[in-house]
Amino acid sequence: MPYCEVGKTQNAVDAALNNGIQIYYRTYSHGPIKVLLITGLAGTHDSWGPQIRGLAGTDRANDDETMAVDRESDGANNEVGGIEVCSLDNRGMGRSSIPTKKSDYSTRIMAKDAIALLDHLGWKKAHVFGHSMGAMIACKMVALVPDRILSLALLNVTGGGFECCPKLDRKTLSIAIRFLKAKTPEQRAAVDLDTHYSEEYLEEFVGSDTRRVILYQEYVKGITASGMQSNHGFEGQINACWRHKMTRAEIDLIRSGGFLVSVIHGRQDVIAQINHARRLAEKLQPVARMVEFHGGHLVTHERTEEVNQALLELIKASEMKMSPHDWNNFPKKRSEASNRATVERETNIIIAKIHVFLVCLISLFMTVFKYGRSSLQRLKPVRVGASSPK
Repeated sequence: MPYCEVGKTQNAVDAALNNGIQIYYRTYSHGPIKVLLITGLAGTHDSWGPQIRGLAGTDRANDDETMAVDRESDGANNEVGGIEVCSLDNRGMGRSSIPTKKSDYSTRIMAKDAIALLDHLGWKKAHVFGHSMGAMIACKMVALVPDRILSLALLNVTGGGFECCPKLDRKTLSIAIRFLKAKTPEQRAAVDLDTHYSEEYLEEFVGSDTRRVILYQEYVKGITASGMQSNHGFEGQINACWRHKMTRAEIDLIRSGGFLVSVIHGRQDVIAQINHARRLAEKLQPVARMVEFHGGHLVTHERTEEVNQALLELIKASEMKMSPHDWNNFPKKRSEASNRATVERETNIIIAKIHVFLVCLISLFMTVFKYGRSSLQRLKPVRVGASSPK
């Protein structure tokens, strides 16, 4: 089984903390272009199935003994050439180690797991794509080793902390309650569908059944096969999301890293609100492109072709050394001279308004003073003489 022993490639301090931690991973296809896929909260490596097939051209892992001997053409069916893809189970999930302490989980710690995996694979550089919590991990990874990143894709991402809280309405509250009460694969599958996909997508008919019916059966089968998540792992990853925060210095490292960024999001995401992703994309200017699709939190599955195309465009643009100016799709910022002129014009308008206000105030004061003075002058004091004796 393909495992990476995290401590083997780390410094003495990190190695001591990660003694015995193993990260399960699988690689797909072969080629000069390397792509690392980091999954989200409570997910496993196969959560990236549609993207593995779209990028690598196969969903058969390289360690699968039933694969054909000659794999040289794998991954060459796309417009950018041969791509080797690696997807992993983050600590706490799937076949990776499950530490029992919450302190053993943070996006920074899991980013170091991913870096250790790159070292284990012998990959000097890679395109790094993360979904949800995986995107938070990817951001921390970039902050730690910006020189090893070829491009960065952040799918359905937030800034962590309170941004992990979904929009409070009747639907999300119902999902949260059902999620906490789910004890069986059937209950978990039902709530996962509403969490992952938009309602329109679930209610569309595929043949004689809706996607909800078809996906429900697939989810129950998958959860039954892998088992319900470990409480230690789930609570640890939740803790990592809640504690996640990108400092200004870390944001600057991404902006100045010399690579392109795509922020990809589903507009109907009930878990990660799209406004947070837009705000992050703005902070990452001028290197980021914002890409929005109709879809839920698992937009990677709901809009597979569109998402895969967006990822391939990012790889292609990076390989071609496209400039950030040509890559980002935000409104172009005005020139410094134009900005200065605008500021001066707005300042002059404010000064003029203050001047008019002061003139009006002084005029009002003078009018009141003049009126009051004339009124006082019209008032004559009444003399009260002494009473004459009777």
